[in-house]
Amino acid sequence: MKIIKPIKATYAASLVLLLLAGLVSQPACADSAGIRDEALLKTTDGGQIYAQICQGCHMPKGQGAIGAGHYPAFAHNPTMSSAPYMALTILGGRRNMPAFASRDPGDSEQESFIAPIWLTDAQVASVINYIRTHFGNDYKDAITADEVKALHSGSTR
Repeated sequence: MKIIKPIKATYAASLVLLLLAGLVSQPACADSAGIRDEALLKTTDGGQIYAQICQGCHMPKGQGAIGAGHYPAFAHNPTMSSAPYMALTILGGRRNMPAFASRDPGDSEQESFIAPIWLTDAQVASVINYIRTHFGNDYKDAITADEVKALHSGSTR
């Protein structure tokens, strides 16, 4: 019986410490963990935008992924030949991909389990031009911010 009492005391002390740790700890948030860097999201550099937003699903080398969802490859993908198609996909989202432009001007809180990221037309054009000139793609016709703006349906941006 002498062995059981120290084990019970150790167990009780451990339980108290765990409870106290739970009371003083703060919930982990993506923003506080440094995962989402708002300063980097203000850039108009297509490579930086790709690294911060796109590569998590489409992979660092644009090879795409299949698993919990289907994330198409950008590498050697003939669909990348259409810059307007890419812009519409980025603006409005598609399947598992969220929209990166507000569908309702002034709406900053559309339904989402994470805070939305709204890209400017210049950022959308920049990341499209980056993708279309990297990952084995060599499309020379760049899309402009004004062309992206014209694709917004009913938007006043």
